[in-house]
Amino acid sequence: MLELTETVNLQPAVTVVNLALYNALSRAGVAPQFVAGHSLGEYSALYAAGVLSEADTIKAVQFRGQVMHREAERHPGAMAAILRLSKERVQELLKPLQAAGVLALANFNTPEQIVISGEAQLIKQAMELAKQAGGRGVPLKVSGAWHSALMSEAQPDFAAFLAGLTFKPPTVPMLFNVTGQPESDPVRIRDYMAHQLTSPVLWTDCIANLLAAGVDTWVEVGPKNVLKGLVTKTLPPDTPYKFYNLEDPASLDKFLAEFKP
Repeated sequence: MLELTETVNLQPAVTVVNLALYNALSRAGVAPQFVAGHSLGEYSALYAAGVLSEADTIKAVQFRGQVMHREAERHPGAMAAILRLSKERVQELLKPLQAAGVLALANFNTPEQIVISGEAQLIKQAMELAKQAGGRGVPLKVSGAWHSALMSEAQPDFAAFLAGLTFKPPTVPMLFNVTGQPESDPVRIRDYMAHQLTSPVLWTDCIANLLAAGVDTWVEVGPKNVLKGLVTKTLPPDTPYKFYNLEDPASLDKFLAEFKP
């Protein structure tokens, strides 16, 4: 029996929770001024921005999970978070190892939290180099090397699948992982989502651009509070902000009582 934590099952399960919470917000009269999502969460953001319908959002994450699971079995890999080193330093450390195989900078989560992805042995070597440089490597509990070239064979299949879904222009500005910038052209958005499988998540760019646009109230919709940590570690010191986590009926009620749209 397949477990819920396997990517093929986890992606639609998490997305269903995200969409249920977002729909509850909408019914309460809460509407975002900007949206963004991290990796899988970008699909929930597509729904919140009106780019994909609810049904197509679920279809997309189901198929995404299937092809990612397939490639993880064909091309096993690993991921790790490198802490306390800048992206420039991590890039410098990885350069010699990248000549030996697949090793990529997968997620720019905060200025000093860079996730790397690729072949397991190279990940192990990169973590040791990071330690020697004064950083720290933390292995991630994932079943594949996401956002690396080990997923490249999934990209054409996923692009073909996305071509059968209806993408609309966002009704609110949405910032994308592949560029860190907003985009309104549905054709480009569809292309971004296909390339997201093998492209790094430029999360710090997304946060910086949202901050520059005047965002000072952040609402994380979905299970746990990982994004809260990433956002707060990315915002410059003394930046005024409010942050809310909505992951269940209790946190939703608490938010609505304070926010009062």
